[in-house]
Amino acid sequence: MVYQYIQNGYHIVLDVNSGSVHVVDKVVYDVISDYKEHSREDIAEAIRNKYPAEQLADADINEIFSEIEQCIGQGTLFTEDTYKKQITDYKKRDTYVKALCLHVAHDCNLACCYCFAGEGEYKGERSLMSYEVGKKALDFLVENSGNRINLEVDFFGGEPLMNFDTIKKLVAYGRSIEKEKRKNFRFTLTTNGVLLNKEVIDFLNKEMDNVVLSIDGRKEINDTMRPCKNGKGSYDLILSKIKETADSRKQQKYYVRGTFTHHNLDFDKDVLHLADEGFKQISVEPVVADPKEDYAILREDLPEIIKGYERLADELIKRKKEGNDFQFFHFMIDLEGGPCVYKRLSGCGSGTEYLAVTPQGDLYPCHQFVGQEEFLLGNVENGITNSKIRDMFKNCSVYAKEECADCFAKFYCSGGCAANAYYSHGDIHAVYELGCELQKKRVECAIMLKAAD
Repeated sequence: MVYQYIQNGYHIVLDVNSGSVHVVDKVVYDVISDYKEHSREDIAEAIRNKYPAEQLADADINEIFSEIEQCIGQGTLFTEDTYKKQITDYKKRDTYVKALCLHVAHDCNLACCYCFAGEGEYKGERSLMSYEVGKKALDFLVENSGNRINLEVDFFGGEPLMNFDTIKKLVAYGRSIEKEKRKNFRFTLTTNGVLLNKEVIDFLNKEMDNVVLSIDGRKEINDTMRPCKNGKGSYDLILSKIKETADSRKQQKYYVRGTFTHHNLDFDKDVLHLADEGFKQISVEPVVADPKEDYAILREDLPEIIKGYERLADELIKRKKEGNDFQFFHFMIDLEGGPCVYKRLSGCGSGTEYLAVTPQGDLYPCHQFVGQEEFLLGNVENGITNSKIRDMFKNCSVYAKEECADCFAKFYCSGGCAANAYYSHGDIHAVYELGCELQKKRVECAIMLKAAD
């Protein structure tokens, strides 16, 4: 399967099954496009007619065909899909838990309009995780991680820093058992920045492998969607604090994470605003919301959003040449390495390798399913008792989704987010169409940026 597109003057050919990317001239681009459907003689005649100024001799055309045939022989062009049968066996493997999202606070000090967690309550009562429950969660992770050494724990909310003392105790406990259990905890934390201060920042820099700092971009955009409980905007309250945090981490092992909505389809301006404020690691993602909400992204918004991604990609090329570049999370693709193909096909591991833990110790497939009782997997006391739900997630891959079969981006998106699929169609095996279209454009931009390098 081959996918071809032109962006920013680059003629790009992606061999989907091998992951090989070819940047070619317009003539080779057209030859590849017709290679499987037409004879060599017909292609040669069509190319000569289309590009008379090139004055293509027989030797030139023979060389083009020779290069294509060489790529086919090397397994980098027109390769077959060898993974469809193998993924079935991969899905039958024993799975181990490698990551937990610890909901240490079902409470928040902001009132974000688009919050899927209902200002941190997750359809329940405001609550904080006790040290005892958190300790059992870490023990559960260790006991169910098999031979895996590196374990990931994200402190999440609501706003996790509302339960800072418990976080400190849990980190200390985790560190205390690492040597005995032959494990290495990689702690991360996601915060809205309101409670950041020197003590907290020092702790984060000492113990957190990564920190996610929430801000939506320009002041007017952020303050509209991320107000404080009293209705006032949060931008002025948090900007200096998250700047201090990012700088203290030497602009590494963190990212600022924003959400864009129907109200700021020119979201690339928010990305660039954050870059101009000095942030080097940036993620601004589309909101997923009920179409009835005034901020929800609609299908008719897609053309403008796609233009935004293209503008942003062009600006990244410009800034890199000027020595003032930054990383945009959704344009980061590792074409040489990255996750193994089976990992990319099976997705984030929600419901199997990655679980969310509520303040009461209940286990859910991920943070976006918390509060949906039909997805309750068990608890940290007794482990996973609802194996039916676990197995449903285990067998969810791009090959379980008909819409993904002929999609060029399937090895990069893993079929999309299970939660987004569920909330849009009531089925984790469905496809969230809006997210799919945006993901495809992000992949195109990411590959084009690699070509520009």
